Formats: sequence, structure tokens, C-alpha cells
Amino acid sequence: MAIEKVREYFKQYGMEDRILEMEQSSATVELAALAVGVEPARIAKTLSFKKGEETILVVTAGDRKIDNAKYKHYFGLKAKMLTPDEVLERVGHAIGGVCPFAVPKEVQVYLDESMKRFETVYPACGSGNSAIGLTCEELEKYSNSKAWVDVCKPM
Repeated sequence: MAIEKVREYFKQYGMEDRILEMEQSSATVELAALAVGVEPARIAKTLSFKKGEETILVVTAGDRKIDNAKYKHYFGLKAKMLTPDEVLERVGHAIGGVCPFAVPKEVQVYLDESMKRFETVYPACGSGNSAIGLTCEELEKYSNSKAWVDVCKPM
């Protein structure tokens, strides 16, 4: 189960106990916000894209959408999301629990600037009923992100 991989990943940092497992679903931004008890914008959603054979994850604030022109400018091609089967195969987490933790080394993780307005954000942890509260600095560190990017539409 993917949440166990994420728990094991965080164990090396002594942070596995910070993972929240809820009884209710947190598989969408709205459900996650209700489960965690925060505004939807503070849910750090992880979007999965393909760049040829490469896999790109972009973590954004829950209230933002990808701006195709910005995405193309930064990554050099049109945003093309992975299918649910491709996400599971390439990232190792199913839709609803996709996160930037415990992913294959070749998966490239980017963090969108939209999250920087919050002290803490809540990404999933590999299952459709999990999350972890992290500062943006912690998210940057533990996601092994390549860079902060600005690829979302403004409010």
C-alpha cells in the first residue's frame, strides 16, 4: 500500500507520526479540506504530467489551476496529464493519494509558488484518506523538489 511506503519514507526523518490518517476520504481538495479542517487552498494537490517518457509532478495550492501558457513557457511543451493507470505505474500512488513522497527517483517534482502564501500546507501521503501538515520549507526538503515554479493561473 502506498501510504506504507510514504510512512517508511518519513520514518528516516522521524516524522512518520505526523501523517494524518482519516476515517473519511481526502481524495479531492474539498474532501481533504473537510477532513483536515482547513480551507481548500491549503491542500497541496499533486498533479501528474508527462514529458515524453519523463514524469513531472507539480504540487500546487488547492485553489489553483494550471495555466497552460505558463506551463509551456517553463517546461517547453503543452501540459499533458497522465491517465490514472499511468499515474499508478509511473508515480506509485493512485489518484486521490498522489503525493511527492516515496516516488521513483526519475520522477521530477516541482512546487508552485501559489503555496508560499501559507505557513503550512497539507499534501496527501499515498492514500485517499491521508495528509501531512508541512511548512513550505519542509515540503521543499522532503519532496526533493527540483525548483519552485509559477505555472498556475492567478486568483
